[in-house]
Amino acid sequence: MTDWKSKILNAIDERQEELLELCSQLIRFPSENPPGDSREISAFIIDYLKQAGIETEVHPATDTMLNLVSTLKSESASPGGSKGNKLIFCGHTDVVPAGDLSRWDFDPFCGDIVDGYLLGRGASDMKAGLGGLIFAMALLAKLGVPLQGDLALLVVPDEETGGHLGVPWVLERGLVDGTAAVIAEPSGPLNPTIGQKGSCWFEFTVEGTPGHGSLAPVVGENAIVKAAKGIEALQRLWDIRPNLPEEVKEIIRISQDYVKEREDNGSVAYQVFDHVTVNIGTITGGTKVNVVADRCTVQVDSRVPFGVDYRDVLDRARSLLLEAGIESEVKGFGFQGNANWTSPEEPVVRILVDSISEVSGEEAYGVLQWASSDARHFRNHNIPVLQYGPAELPTIHNFNEKAPVWQIIQCAKVYALTALEYLGVERDEG
Repeated sequence: MTDWKSKILNAIDERQEELLELCSQLIRFPSENPPGDSREISAFIIDYLKQAGIETEVHPATDTMLNLVSTLKSESASPGGSKGNKLIFCGHTDVVPAGDLSRWDFDPFCGDIVDGYLLGRGASDMKAGLGGLIFAMALLAKLGVPLQGDLALLVVPDEETGGHLGVPWVLERGLVDGTAAVIAEPSGPLNPTIGQKGSCWFEFTVEGTPGHGSLAPVVGENAIVKAAKGIEALQRLWDIRPNLPEEVKEIIRISQDYVKEREDNGSVAYQVFDHVTVNIGTITGGTKVNVVADRCTVQVDSRVPFGVDYRDVLDRARSLLLEAGIESEVKGFGFQGNANWTSPEEPVVRILVDSISEVSGEEAYGVLQWASSDARHFRNHNIPVLQYGPAELPTIHNFNEKAPVWQIIQCAKVYALTALEYLGVERDEG
């Protein structure tokens, strides 16, 4: 019988340069979001897959935001394969803006490989991972692997600004379906992320009374000063006590231990898993330096642990502001949702974790992350999902973003093995 596992792993080793060149090419498309334009990078991906015999459906959410669905169909006669499994590989083409180019040590869209790292905006988040998914799918097609279930690749153009035109847009319209999904978002090399905290973004506006700046604080009422009192009061959101469900206590403990041992600032960062976090993201107020500010708007990014409902966070924020003497409407916007996860016992999780261990020769296990991602949308549609991708984690959304080459290769192997094991292959006598 054909040893497909060995054949695939050997093929990836032999074609490493092709994989890395694909990732480099993806970075060379400056697909910053905002403004958000995926047309050029989408055309490149469509052509790459076509050369492997894979056709792509294009679903435009807008004129410039293109969602791509490519499917490698099962050779099994039964719908969805004999296992009944359909796996979705998912990645996004958009990246956060490069920002101040003078603070980069290299061109953020160079895609160069230097000293064992792939360089450029999106290297870790998440074009190296996306490249691995594309490469793995194309390789399975080129090798003619007789999969028993369908493998779909969903490439979305909108994740970095909230993702409303990407994964949720596609899933709500039924344009792709599956029994499980793997997202190539950045993770630790041995630790895929199987759950995320919830999100509660909100803003409030404080009104003041204008006056001449030379008479402050005795004349006029400064909205910025009032808002500062509200900002201080909102820090007490941290004190909300979660009612942790019994089934997540162990994964939270595992995740806290992981962070303490392996993450930058882990000695304090582990606390965020069971607390509401509060980040004052933007403050907009005043009209001129010599005018008492008559208005100030504050935007807050709050992340919500298991055992707390994001709507209760909004209610508590309103109460805290009132206690500080601020009567203001608290408006939710952007990311809104509760913590969510996929059980370690789900087949796709067990298979991907086992694949990491097989490829790396080290123990692997899933952990939670404190950020949010497209994973929540799959879970909202009852599709078990986890995230695994190459990354130099401190460089994500930072200047000088990069990703280790060895992780790019390892992740591509894990993607391919996960598809092979989860979907199964037809038996042969080859």
